[in-house]
Amino acid sequence: MKKKLSLLLAAGMTAGLLAGCGGATSSTATDSAATSTASEATGETTGEATDITMWTYPIGQFGDADTVNSMIAKFQETHPEINVTVEYLDYTNGDDQVTAAIEAGTTPDIVMEGPERLVSNWGAKGKMLGLSDLWTEEATADISAVSESIVSACKGADGKYYEYPLCMTTHTMAINKEMFEEAGALQYINEDGTWTTENFEKALQALKDNGVDTTMIVYCGGQGGDQGTRALVNNLYSGQFTTADHTAYTTDSDANKKALQQLLDWSNAGLISYDAAAQASDELQLFANGTIAMTLCWNASNQAQYASSVTFTPMAVAFPSDDGVPELCGGIWGFGIFDNGDDAKAAAAKEFIKFLCDDPEQGPESVRLTGFFPVRSSFGDVYTGTEDEERMAQFSSFMQYLGDYYPVTAGWAEQRTAWWNMLQQIFTGTSVDEAVATYTTSSNDALAAAAA
Repeated sequence: MKKKLSLLLAAGMTAGLLAGCGGATSSTATDSAATSTASEATGETTGEATDITMWTYPIGQFGDADTVNSMIAKFQETHPEINVTVEYLDYTNGDDQVTAAIEAGTTPDIVMEGPERLVSNWGAKGKMLGLSDLWTEEATADISAVSESIVSACKGADGKYYEYPLCMTTHTMAINKEMFEEAGALQYINEDGTWTTENFEKALQALKDNGVDTTMIVYCGGQGGDQGTRALVNNLYSGQFTTADHTAYTTDSDANKKALQQLLDWSNAGLISYDAAAQASDELQLFANGTIAMTLCWNASNQAQYASSVTFTPMAVAFPSDDGVPELCGGIWGFGIFDNGDDAKAAAAKEFIKFLCDDPEQGPESVRLTGFFPVRSSFGDVYTGTEDEERMAQFSSFMQYLGDYYPVTAGWAEQRTAWWNMLQQIFTGTSVDEAVATYTTSSNDALAAAAA
């Protein structure tokens, strides 16, 4: 049976409304209000000048220096004693930069990303500070009202919170609406943007019959945008990526192997293509250019990014599923603090995070700048009355299909490499059974090692 997000999420979004040994000191304090270490600093600043650094992945306009500098200027109106400098990462080299910083003992104070990095990777390795003091009773209730899944995703296996979340979204597909209309393929998609696996195949055939050279690409040149290929595989025949308790990777299930074989069969029949060198950024550019009919890596932020590039109508759609009820991958983004052994910097970092996430004016604005949706019920519909209201409502409608947030499973980083290697193997001659067995064994070995 498919696991669907609580109806609280759909209601909240409707009514309220794609990326060694460390030198840093590791905190040994417990995650409780009683401790006096940096991991549980009070968040109060001393009035003395404190310099902190933030590294951020390209999450909406948080990747734009002018926008971020404007937020820092607002923050310093009330905290002139805290100086914030920012470094901008990308999803090609960002992880390597963080890894190098951990090994060199030069990690930033704040990093902005999701639980798969902040919690299940760096947090699990003891590199992050616990943030329970940010998770007040009021904040926890506010976030829980949207989804308990957000709360659990931000908490490590040790019970400590390593992320303070800001925003979330679902990842969808998108089609070239005009291309589908011309091919008579739009009839296979329901008005709400859902479709079945059977109708997906009919749409592929209609596109090919109408002369579309490349309908879609299974990209497998790296981990960029891999949530798209995972969602496609899992949805085609209602497979699950991990067990419900995130203790094992389950791509070796009959449903998932059937889906992988189906993709290979469609490729051999010329209905879809694959590219062993491409990542999501390459595929998105081909979609924006009108070269391919659909993309596997779409969300509200991507739509805004490519809006000025397209000469057609990009239409967001769910991933096709055998029963027509999709289970979509989600994204959660927020902030974590590296344990650099400096109480003053940790306290200053928390003040900046609280400003970005909790401030009555800046909090909703921070969410809008990401191009996603708030994790706090009290923020309501942050796009009401803006030029993005209608556009964002389209993506809000898919929030009801959010599935399990499995990226918090241990061994996630190793699994991601194994995933695209598996896809390459399948499309270049290795049998599905053999490739899946290799992937599953290596991923679960990494999970066991990480959990040990």
